[in-house]
Amino acid sequence: MASTNDLKNGMVLKLDGGQLWSVVEFQHVKPGKGPAFVRTKLKNVMSGKIVDKTFNAGTKVETATVDRRGMQFSYKDGEYFVFMDMETYDQIHITPEIVAETANYLLEGFEATVAMYQGEALFVELPAAVELTIEHTEPGVQGDRSTGGSKPARLETGYEVGVPLFITTGEKIKVDTRSGEYLGRVNS
Repeated sequence: MASTNDLKNGMVLKLDGGQLWSVVEFQHVKPGKGPAFVRTKLKNVMSGKIVDKTFNAGTKVETATVDRRGMQFSYKDGEYFVFMDMETYDQIHITPEIVAETANYLLEGFEATVAMYQGEALFVELPAAVELTIEHTEPGVQGDRSTGGSKPARLETGYEVGVPLFITTGEKIKVDTRSGEYLGRVNS
């Protein structure tokens, strides 16, 4: 149990009959009149649904002990993604529903954080940015600004991102894993 005054981003709460909710953001509000309260944005760990919830300040909420482990993506076995625990070398199979959009940026050997609760994988987190090689993109045509100066490029994972016209096939770029946006070239 924890108080709503102790909430932090990333903390996992057990609400509504055992459902797990991750705190995306929170704000303590002390109005001129009336009691203080905490306004939160919570994300359902299983479904990904985001809701706004308000708690009275000091209210007790049940927290879930979520174990975040550093794991390395090993390979894809059928539809499952196989991750290896970096400490115990145990391998776990994670379903595509749990890996979700993270699969767009996963390559063999990439390290990720896997959140576990009672032996079950909840979600997979990658660093904020990853470096990937462009597998294919059309050459940028000089003077073509009708597309706002960007063009589609297929990454080595098969995912497509928008890149500036000067980027060519074979270049290594940095991509934001939260938004899928191009961040810049990687100087080798």
